[in-house]
Amino acid sequence: MSAPTVEKGIQAIKGQIDATVASYFSSCVHCGLCAEACLFYTETGDPRYTPINKVEPMKRIWQSEYTLLGRAKKMLGLSKPVDEQTFTDWETLVYDGCSLCGRCSLVCPVGNDISDMIRKIREGFAAAGHAPEGLIGASTRAVEIGSPMGVKLPAVQAQIGHLKKDTGLDAPLDVQGADYMVLLSSMEIMNFPEYMEAIARIMKQAGKTWTISSKAFEATNSGIQIGVSDIARVLVKRVVDAAEELGVKTVISPECGHAFTAIRWDGPNLIGRPYKFEVKHILEVLDEFVEQGLIRTEGKDDQKLTYHDPCQIARKGGVVKQPRNLLNRIASNFVEMEDGGAMNWCCSGGGGVSANERADELKMTAFKKKKSQLDALGVDTLVTACANCRLTLEEGLEEYEMDLPVVGLTEMLAEYLVEDKKEQA
Repeated sequence: MSAPTVEKGIQAIKGQIDATVASYFSSCVHCGLCAEACLFYTETGDPRYTPINKVEPMKRIWQSEYTLLGRAKKMLGLSKPVDEQTFTDWETLVYDGCSLCGRCSLVCPVGNDISDMIRKIREGFAAAGHAPEGLIGASTRAVEIGSPMGVKLPAVQAQIGHLKKDTGLDAPLDVQGADYMVLLSSMEIMNFPEYMEAIARIMKQAGKTWTISSKAFEATNSGIQIGVSDIARVLVKRVVDAAEELGVKTVISPECGHAFTAIRWDGPNLIGRPYKFEVKHILEVLDEFVEQGLIRTEGKDDQKLTYHDPCQIARKGGVVKQPRNLLNRIASNFVEMEDGGAMNWCCSGGGGVSANERADELKMTAFKKKKSQLDALGVDTLVTACANCRLTLEEGLEEYEMDLPVVGLTEMLAEYLVEDKKEQA
């Protein structure tokens, strides 16, 4: 591969400018509502973090290449060029100061999908060699090893071994024709192995066959985060090939936000065809199981708790009612955050920010928005459904000395299965 250059970056951005992007730039009314919807702006007060400003280099290229006035200015030397300094100045805005949460897009009065434009402009920054080292490393490992954190199959097999030893349950590998193929994120494998145990318990009670692919167990798609469609395509195709080879009916995206976006929404467009299987988020599957009477719960958690909606799952994925159905079934004192649901504020670590060490200080500053939501409630437990959110929330809570446990909804549900209660009796 040839080395990245500014010219390659400019050409990559040009390649992302289509009629939709042009309409966004043409229709922007400069109202500033996107700024008030962005936690990086609200918590820093720095106007550079205004979402529409983050795509200014793309706007300059659009104007100078595709508008009559812009072309005239370019010919006369009156337009602002996009050069090496531009990429340097905007790199931290595009990567460090945006979690691709989509809240700015939701409030735009003319319907401009600003977060999608930021995702598109990252294509150019990566091509120009202006991407964070952490994301470059994660993407390289994802392609070469199969996991952005470098997790290999033996680590998965080791967790399965612990599961069998501790519980007698199994997480079957490479089962042909299973009802479900379960994806895992590296974070769940290494940081939250209780997720696998919860899945095993739930599937056993629901009477469903399931499997993990030895060829494509990783759900995280760092290509989406760094903004390189070619990488995203390779990672999606790996999952698709494995699922179709095993002949499974449904692929389950785990408690990981961008994994869900990549495999559910972006995937068919990336590989250029529809899947031969369904894709559902684990919360969608759990809600279906409960509704169909396939799993039964007993008892309720009486602590005051709230739910953090992961941006990609709720706002961009539409999975809003399902976690509330599940929580109201197993919790007697569930309270909503202000701006909960589709309007919830990001944890501050999405969109590759958590993998970008350079952004750590800014991430913790932006976390103050989540802190203010939690301070207003005074809850005993924080529940979520994204491993990346969970790690970021734990980091932020520790930073601000807030003693608040964070739990995953899937394993919380598993704790209240009737089957488990009987086994413990």
